[in-house]
Amino acid sequence: MRIHFHGAAQTVTGSMHLIEVNGSKILLDCGLFQGSRRESFERNRSFPFVPSEIDAVILSHAHIDHSGNLPHLVKHGFKGDIFATPATAHLARIMLLDSGHVQERQAQSTNFTLAKRGQPLVDPLYTQLDAAEVIPFLKEVNLATPFEAGNGISARFVEAGHILGSAAIDLEIKEKGKTTRLWFSGDIGRRDLPILRDPILPEETDILLMESTYGDKPHRDPEEAYQEMCTVIQRTLQRGGKVIIPAFAVGRTQELVFNLNRMKDEGRLSNVPVYVDSPLAVNATDIFKRHEECYDDETRYLIFSKHPALDFSNLTYIHSLEESKALNERTDPMIIISASGMAEFGRIVYHVRWNIENPKNTIMIVSWQAPNTLGRRLADREDQIRIFGETYKVRAEIATIGGLSAHAGQDLLAEYALGVKKSAQRVYLVHGEPRGALPLKEKIEAGGLKNVIYPHQDYVAEI
Repeated sequence: MRIHFHGAAQTVTGSMHLIEVNGSKILLDCGLFQGSRRESFERNRSFPFVPSEIDAVILSHAHIDHSGNLPHLVKHGFKGDIFATPATAHLARIMLLDSGHVQERQAQSTNFTLAKRGQPLVDPLYTQLDAAEVIPFLKEVNLATPFEAGNGISARFVEAGHILGSAAIDLEIKEKGKTTRLWFSGDIGRRDLPILRDPILPEETDILLMESTYGDKPHRDPEEAYQEMCTVIQRTLQRGGKVIIPAFAVGRTQELVFNLNRMKDEGRLSNVPVYVDSPLAVNATDIFKRHEECYDDETRYLIFSKHPALDFSNLTYIHSLEESKALNERTDPMIIISASGMAEFGRIVYHVRWNIENPKNTIMIVSWQAPNTLGRRLADREDQIRIFGETYKVRAEIATIGGLSAHAGQDLLAEYALGVKKSAQRVYLVHGEPRGALPLKEKIEAGGLKNVIYPHQDYVAEI
């Protein structure tokens, strides 16, 4: 058996791991690399394998850094099944179509510049039509239900607690009379987060592939993060400002709405208008409402007591571009949640642009920000930022609420790994920059785990 680490290797995005065994080639995730536009353009356009030779894809969840290159894979000859939980499959349908739209827009923007320079134009990585071609290949499998993924490969999904439908992938591989358990964590969620169930940790496995995004530090208690979020919002609204929140359309947006709903119930949020300004987030929220099987007990209680978890009186879901533009013409206090989560594209870029120079306002960063993104430059509190080729002074308050992350912190990641130290022959740390992965590697090795490896891009493991 060989494991090829073709993405999320010594970086966070572009999750893509290829398992070769018994003549089968199984891809765990097929995500987009997200970073500088030049590097993203180059890495996402070429696969280090022949797509038509891949027998199946097993998708841990629908986030674009895990699913976003599926249209490119299908476009270049993949014909197998894409296994996913029902909620992941439903989310992937809308997220991939949205990603196709983004690819088209980015190509148009790039070509505008290239045309002025007299340089050759580029095609989008894929289009919305290409993304639609993925849908027939999606095959829904419920949690804990075994399925055959390849020759001698039995798989099942296990609750990961990261976003709706997210799952770890538990593989039982029979090769040459030997059985090997391989567990791929996907993105590991946290305990006691809103809406979703807690992640299930592995008990016994031979090979563990696990994320390490926040391996350098434990997260604060979610309740502390919620209280800090309340303080920042109240402070901004009291001075008559707007709160602008870049948020991933799937997962983070719904958690923020849940928390704002709670603030409203507790009498800590006035009748100030709250807007979710992202077509994808609006569609994703509709899917959230349809998958109550993914909810934790607290959220189920809210639903069954006829208290909508993702709606409240002064919340408006924005659909049209005209409605979105109108928000930036207003000066009254409000809260705007908009995608993308790293503020690289989408309507959030315009909201940042029109509000960044007003000291009454706050830009609230609530998730990890990739290097070279607008979100990272904001989180790093640069004095000036460039948007659409123009320079803006950062006069708005920048608030970072790290405890709201949907990724496990160092404490839970260490518990996740050390729970299999009696059985694990090797542990591979993926989906993490060195500053996250290396401290985690040191911590779990000190806890007794051996053969902890931090593979580089295109590293090949022989098992």
